[in-house]
Parts: sequence; C-alpha cells; structure tokens
Amino acid sequence: MVGVMMAAAATPGCGVSQALTACGSHEGLRRVAPVFGPGVVSVSAPCKLPRKLNVQAVAEPIAKSSPRTIEECEANVVAGNAPAAPPVPAKPSAPEGTPAISPLVMPARPRRNRRSPALRAAFQETTISPANFILPLFVHEGEQNAPIGAMPGCQRLGWRHGLIDEVYKARDVGVNSVVLFPKVPDALKSSTGDEAYNPDGLVPRCIRLLKDKFPDLVIYTDVALDPYSSDGHDGIVREDGLIMNDETVHQLCKQAVAQAQAGADVVSPSDMMDGRVGAIRKALDLAGHQDVSIMAYTAKYASAFYGPFREALDSNPRFGDKKTYQMNPANYREALIETRMDEAEGADILMVKPAMPYLDVIRLLRDNTALPISAYQVSGEYSMIRAAAAAGMLDEKKAVLESLLSIRRAGADVILTYFAIQAAQWLCAERV
Repeated sequence: MVGVMMAAAATPGCGVSQALTACGSHEGLRRVAPVFGPGVVSVSAPCKLPRKLNVQAVAEPIAKSSPRTIEECEANVVAGNAPAAPPVPAKPSAPEGTPAISPLVMPARPRRNRRSPALRAAFQETTISPANFILPLFVHEGEQNAPIGAMPGCQRLGWRHGLIDEVYKARDVGVNSVVLFPKVPDALKSSTGDEAYNPDGLVPRCIRLLKDKFPDLVIYTDVALDPYSSDGHDGIVREDGLIMNDETVHQLCKQAVAQAQAGADVVSPSDMMDGRVGAIRKALDLAGHQDVSIMAYTAKYASAFYGPFREALDSNPRFGDKKTYQMNPANYREALIETRMDEAEGADILMVKPAMPYLDVIRLLRDNTALPISAYQVSGEYSMIRAAAAAGMLDEKKAVLESLLSIRRAGADVILTYFAIQAAQWLCAERV
C-alpha cells in the first residue's frame, strides 16, 4: 500500500485508483480514502505511470505525523475546540394517545435501580448457584433404573451403575452433594427396622461405592425407620398404634453409626422423635465419628406434599398417619421449640420441610439461629411444577429457578431439590 501511495504521489495527474490498478492491487478504495482524505481518490482521472519505479523509493515509509500531546489536546478543549462526539440520543417517543402530563414530584423512584440488566445484576440481593443444591437420589437393589410414575424425570437408580452415572452428571454441572434414600425389599422390612443398621445394607454399600469413585463427594444420609419398617412409620409401633419414642431413638443411633462407618459425611434424622439429635451425637462421638455432621429435620411438617416420595420408596404408613410426631402445618411458633432443642443437642444444620409452603418458617429459623439452614423442595413441589409445565401452564425453567431463588431469599443456605442437575445446567448456561 505504501508503494501505491508513492507511485500516485510521484506521477502527476494520477489518481489513486489508477495507481492501484497499475500496481496490480485490488484493495478496496475504502481503505485508501481515509489516508488521502475526501476528494483525493478519483476513479476517472487520467494516469500514466512510468514503466519503471524506484523500488527503494516506493518501499520507503511515509512519515507519520506525531500524535498531539496531552497539553495540546487540553489546550484545544480550553479554547473551546472540543473534539466531536456522538450526539445525545433522541428521547424515545410515546405512543399516540399518551396523555400530556406534568411529571410526578417524588424524590425516590425505585425503578431507577431496575432499568437495565447491569443495574439489576449489581443490586441483586440473593444469588443461587449449584453449590447451594443437594441432590436427593433414590436407590434400589436392581441393576436397571426404574422410572417413578409420580415423579416424571426421576428414577430409582441401580446402585452399581445408575447411581454412579447420576453422580457424574451432577458433578459435571457443579452439584457435589447428594442425599441417599433406599427402596428396601419388603422381605427385609420388620416391625423394628433392624435392616436400617446392617453394615452391608443398601445404603452403606452405596456410600462405600460413591466414596471409592468420588472421595470429595459430600454424602448425606436419611436416618429414619420408615423405609425399613413393615408398618411404614418412622418409628417402632406399639400394638395400640403408639409410635414409641425412646426405643426408636435407640435404633436410630445404631443406624447413624452404621452410615458414618461406611463413610457418610452428614447424617440426617428425619424421624422427628424427641431427643434423637442429642442421642445420635453422643453415639457418633463414642464410635469415633466426631467429624460426622448432623442435619436435623427440625421443622418437618405433616404435609400432603410427600405423596410422590412415598410412592418412590413404597413407604406409606400401613395405617394411620404421622401427625403424632411430625408438626402441625398450622403451627409457626412451635418451630422455635424444635430449633432450640436441636441446636442445644448438637445439630450442625437445621432443616425446614417442605420448602415453598413454609417460607415463613425458613425465615423464622434464619432469624433465630446462626446455624446453616437447609430446606427440602419436596416431591409434591417438584411434581406440581413438572405437571404444570407439561400442560403448558408454566415455563418450567423460569418457574424452577424462581422457586429455588425464593427459598434462598427466605433464608435457606442449601436446598434439597430434585431439580438440582437441571437447575445447575440452566445456571451454568446463563453464566457462559
């Protein structure tokens, strides 16, 4: 290009376009015009180039003017010769028929902080990430995964292969915490739930397998008798139907120790027996598992939203209900009693279950303890969103992420959710 400029400058009456042609260059004139200035490039001026050019002269670079100094630029501005800048954008016009009014006089307009994506992101008070999720996993003795009719998209996982595959998927999107729920064969169930503390039972085997494959995976376990009970209750049932408290706690302690010995990081008593947190803490410590944490189901309500879960584990009560040990959905202050007991007995994490119908209780616990709060977005919550989305009533992605964000906003540090993998995928895609 320098050669073309020199050739054009050395030949009177020669336009740059002719110089380009004569020199065998087909560069667009738009690349030349800014150099020579408007009006210099001519496509019609006659041109006769010398047959031989001084190659050395053509190759010599054209001297460039030095940029102006800061002082010179500032002097121009002070003198009123500010450089040109784009004009102020025109104010968008309102639609026809918009009334002409005087603006409201108000010092505060909260919408100012919402007017652009950047501002909304800057002032967002609550965030959510895959690290906030605990993925519940249903496991069974079979080799093949089995779909759960009441929970579309969820399966009972074969403990050898399906379980490993699902954990791989979770870790790929940043979910590194799981909680295990077993589907126990009916032949192993009993009135006292002794299979719950079998060291070679389904859950201890799953824990050992997962720790062998993923040493840094955080494994939570469920401590309760209902998957192992022939009566389907969380505790031992007396002949008159009473759920026996202290005898059940004795069994739960053995169950928690068996899970800890297999490698569980966090045991999670969901039974709602009185005094079980303190008893389990003592049993773990005596067995040398001082570093194993307890996530207490502190405010677990006798909710209608557990139905799909019980189908998944075939753990429905054979008679009656669970209202004598799970909390009354009408009660709010009672959650503080459970909170103070669990905290005093050595719980490391406190849980509210279910989540969305009890956001007020999550906030109550958050405001009354310094311990981490977990919340369980239970099977009924999951299935409702899936069903509404399948019927075209909801945008599934938006509904799922909004529901999880609301649980975090209420005060939960971690959320047990069957949407963990899918939600993490969506969150990761938004950050790309």
